Amino acid sequence: MSRLQNKTALITGGTTGIGLETARQFIAEGARVIVTGSSAANIEAARNELGDKALVLQADAGNAEGQQAVAEAVKKAFGHLDIVFVNAGIAEFGPLEQWTEAAFDKSIAVNVKGPFFLVQALLPLLSNPASIVLNTSINAHIGMPNSSVYALTKGALLTLAKTLSGELIGRGIRVNAVSPGPIATPLHSKFGLSDADAKAMASQIQSQIPAGRFGNSSEVAKAIVFLASDESAFTVGAELVIDGGMSTL
Repeated sequence: MSRLQNKTALITGGTTGIGLETARQFIAEGARVIVTGSSAANIEAARNELGDKALVLQADAGNAEGQQAVAEAVKKAFGHLDIVFVNAGIAEFGPLEQWTEAAFDKSIAVNVKGPFFLVQALLPLLSNPASIVLNTSINAHIGMPNSSVYALTKGALLTLAKTLSGELIGRGIRVNAVSPGPIATPLHSKFGLSDADAKAMASQIQSQIPAGRFGNSSEVAKAIVFLASDESAFTVGAELVIDGGMSTL
């Protein structure tokens, strides 16, 4: 298909999981793509997989000042942008009493501060029309124990999608959000749990999903393609929840 033919796109956190799958689907739909990542190993793997179909850059999603460098790299490569998928993020869980200020600040920086200043830095490059998609989470809606800081950051992003949609639509820039539920991605291996605890956590989560399984990255990426394309031209400030029904319980 060619729903994104001649479009230029930036995907942050695009070297693994949902971001990498979205890069694959954007390319398949005809887009020119830049992806960012922080891990040297993941960057190399993404470069090997995507080849000359994507420019892969190293970037710190939590560094506010560094977002201007990303914008400059986009300008040099493309001159403008039609699509931005703000996907880079971290998921750290723990009981309230165990949180430190440093850990709190890290989650805020990567999940909220960096994305905010990235969008700001990209504004001069965004076409009219353009589409911004923010990757939020159903954790912004449900009271999952030990997710206080993660849910807080994703709730902030969801609010940002609403407010920026009103602020930027006059420039032809649509802002929307996807809110995935449990998706089988490498992110779940980064919770710092033992194998046994990780399996127990996965089983407990799956029991709460009416669809009876974890989702996959492709299912989320398809929604992002829709929001990035002209098919969603009348979709502004919306949230697409992709969670197998988990947030309905």
